[in-house]
Amino acid sequence: MLNVSKGQMGGVPMVSNPWGAQNVILQELLTLARSDAQLTQKQLASLLDKPQSYVSKYESGERRLTLPEIRKVVIACGTDLSSFVFLYEKELSLVEGNNEHK
Repeated sequence: MLNVSKGQMGGVPMVSNPWGAQNVILQELLTLARSDAQLTQKQLASLLDKPQSYVSKYESGERRLTLPEIRKVVIACGTDLSSFVFLYEKELSLVEGNNEHK
């Protein structure tokens, strides 16, 4: 399970809005994909032909990415969209399952 850095309880995002939890998971997974690829924000941005601030903004939640943008990011990090979505759904199901028991 993700260790969500902001508003957490046992690694589970403490977000009343379900869209908020989904966005937090997406941010964390995108950041994890980059770090697992051993890329800095600047290196990834260069691969994407974007400024470093582009990566910083979507990792911090200041900017949201479209699906084609997410696909480009995860491919640049050495994985594929279907594997990324599988992991996203797995993490989301853990959060949703936890929220149902409250």
